[in-house]
Amino acid sequence: MTSFWPEPQPPPCAGLSSQEAEERLRQFGPNRMGNQQATGAVWLFLSTFANPLVLVLLAASLLSAALGEGANAAIIALIVVLSCSLDFAQSYRSQRAAEKLRSSVATRAEVERDGLIQEVPLDQVVPGDVLVLSAGSIVAGDARLLESKDLCTAEASLTGEALPVEKRVGELPPETSLSEATNCVFLGTSVLNGMGRALVLRTGSRSQLGKVAQSLDSGKGETEFERGTRAFGSLILRTTLSLVAFVFLTSLFFHRPPLQSLLFAVALAVGLTPEFLPMIVSVTLASGAWRLAREKVVVKRLSALENLGGIDILCSDKTGTLTLGQIKLERYVDLEGEEFPEVLRYAALNSAFQSGIRSPLDDAVLQHDHPAVNDHRKLDELPFDFNRRRLSVLLEGKLGAVLVTKGAPESVHPLCLTYRKQERSLDLDHGARQRLQETFEDLSRQGYRVLAIATGAGQLKEQDLCLIGLAAFLDPPRPDAAETLAELDRMGVAVKILTGDNDLVARKVCQEVGLDGQRCLLGREVDLLGDEALAVKAEATVLFARLSPAQKNRVISCLKSRGHVLGYLGDGVNDAPSLRNADVGISVDNAVDVAREAADIILLQPGLKPVQIGVLEGRRSFGNILKYVLMGTSSNFGNMFSM
Repeated sequence: MTSFWPEPQPPPCAGLSSQEAEERLRQFGPNRMGNQQATGAVWLFLSTFANPLVLVLLAASLLSAALGEGANAAIIALIVVLSCSLDFAQSYRSQRAAEKLRSSVATRAEVERDGLIQEVPLDQVVPGDVLVLSAGSIVAGDARLLESKDLCTAEASLTGEALPVEKRVGELPPETSLSEATNCVFLGTSVLNGMGRALVLRTGSRSQLGKVAQSLDSGKGETEFERGTRAFGSLILRTTLSLVAFVFLTSLFFHRPPLQSLLFAVALAVGLTPEFLPMIVSVTLASGAWRLAREKVVVKRLSALENLGGIDILCSDKTGTLTLGQIKLERYVDLEGEEFPEVLRYAALNSAFQSGIRSPLDDAVLQHDHPAVNDHRKLDELPFDFNRRRLSVLLEGKLGAVLVTKGAPESVHPLCLTYRKQERSLDLDHGARQRLQETFEDLSRQGYRVLAIATGAGQLKEQDLCLIGLAAFLDPPRPDAAETLAELDRMGVAVKILTGDNDLVARKVCQEVGLDGQRCLLGREVDLLGDEALAVKAEATVLFARLSPAQKNRVISCLKSRGHVLGYLGDGVNDAPSLRNADVGISVDNAVDVAREAADIILLQPGLKPVQIGVLEGRRSFGNILKYVLMGTSSNFGNMFSM
């Protein structure tokens, strides 16, 4: 089992000396991601000709020219060049995707060197450097925290976690997943709040983000359609060579002139070659891509359309595909679990007047636009921090001053002496606290993110509070998700959810759209399985939660090893390796640049319905191509065999 941080935690230090930094720079290399030497455009273009069918067609073109058939030779050569140019364009886009990922991080970083805080270029940061982090900083390497104060980072693009992530000094078990590594910060993520110091352990290609860049540099590899085309080309090549040898030797056996025999054999071989296959494939797929464009589906790589029609497993993140991608305040209840509008009223007051970083939960509360906000003005505030895990604002309204507190239930309820039951305040005794705990656990099991709301007397002291109730948030499922999933199932396409998010939330979403979220595999469990065991387990599992980018990619590789044709739908940096590894990568138009570049197909509208339409169109295109292959090959072979 591999830990994110196998190295022992060193003691706090004042950073490296300039001489030590130079030595480590020579040892570990610059802090750059992936292969900085991109393949030359000319070599990249020439490599697209390394296909048996292409080589057969080129040979046929040369022979046609040698036999005086200049027009035929030119047509075949033009078909080959057009086909290879399409492949070259896609490969070149892959290089650009990796380059954009490299440029997404900061150019300079603050480190401690020679006992002083210095700004150094990003590519000069080395393992052993001590980063100085503050609000707005971009993290310059994968690092362990030495100090932290109210530190939180934005990791959505790397782990899929939409909310800010609290970071604190401490030890974690070796099997801790990427999304749960709260004592670490990662290259390319940003600091939203607080400050800290962190010891750099990994830079460049060894970092989590660097591994993503490496996967983009490595190229997509052959898809199922390309493997089929290559196999068909090899069959044609073997048949052609066998026919030439047979006809030539037979002619010699009957004492015919050797040159005439060779020319006759070559002419038969040229006639056997399905010279219009590349053009038929391109025209058929282009026609399908045009029809999909009218459905707001953009096909970047034509061969991906046939691959899309051939998929039997679709892997997807849940946010924006199964869900709307918008966190909403779904319930506001008292400690008995009954709806209580006062919870919404006080939650809106807290969210509207707090001056810290506004989270998606605050935005969800303020979407309700409660009128009480207009009747109050702010007097003071106790900002959020990760020790208290709550935020309080002191407001003045028509009935005087009031303190409104919002935070994690376990941090708020110990401060409360009473609770609100409709218009009455009752003692928050042991029985009431037990009912509160049961309501909280029930909401959590349903996948809700829960905050407690409380009020206090007109002073800035978080004590002797009155518990108002609980606010429960959820990213709701898309209205058409369940119907589309049922359609895909009838078409023989199994849908699996691969997410870096919380497993409780993911289970709830799966339950609401009709997927079996109980068959769940966590990231730390993935690391415990070998490739063969994971491949078998993955076939029977619907939901994978708390996955790192590398774990997502490994799940896809294992499923492909079992002979499945995979599509992957994602929109973040953490999805880029999986988009490249899948037979067909699918993203959306509002995805990060790296995901859009790595994908083969772009959806201009969210959800799974466009994917279902694309699968149908892909199967239609494949059927048309297969008709030509069967007709053209059988006709050519019959004619040549007769001659």
